[in-house]
Amino acid sequence: MAVPNNANGNGEGSGRPDVDGKRQALDELFSLTYEELRRLASSVKRGDPSNTLNPTALVNEAWLKLAKYPALVVASPLHFKRIAARAMRQLLIEAARRRNAHKRGDGEAAYISFDDSLAKTTSTAAELVALDDALVELARLDPRQSAIVESRFFGGLEIREIASLLDISEATVMRDWRAARAWLGPRLQRNA
Repeated sequence: MAVPNNANGNGEGSGRPDVDGKRQALDELFSLTYEELRRLASSVKRGDPSNTLNPTALVNEAWLKLAKYPALVVASPLHFKRIAARAMRQLLIEAARRRNAHKRGDGEAAYISFDDSLAKTTSTAAELVALDDALVELARLDPRQSAIVESRFFGGLEIREIASLLDISEATVMRDWRAARAWLGPRLQRNA
């Protein structure tokens, strides 16, 4: 996949060696993780027939969002996946809010079931908006739990990867994951 060298998409560098070097590293990370991000995008988006972004478009839109920041510092491929997951989350939520803007009051239920097999997760526009609202609220109370949910749900990261990324033990990730699921459950059902 060809990606532009700068946010303008014209293939010209910034003229600053430090920024161009970081941009090249970001380009390489994107190329290395592209297929995995695409697989993740299809699992997060499964089950939403009204969705207009296909997995390839979602990953490409996330790349365009990240490409606006050529000096973005990425510590590792794992860190990049987390950043890309956040970009995809933002894109999905923006699209879901636009789709739901004209559907206000149609009684569509929003219920998300958190199980350990997130590949089976369905995510309609209403579910994504409800999840995002709940994650914003959770982030105010416990940013680490919110980061864990975001990493699992939108990033598809495993417990050991999250532990490494957040520099905490796997047991702490599991404890926070269970606590976050318990906290989110009633809020998501309340929004249903």
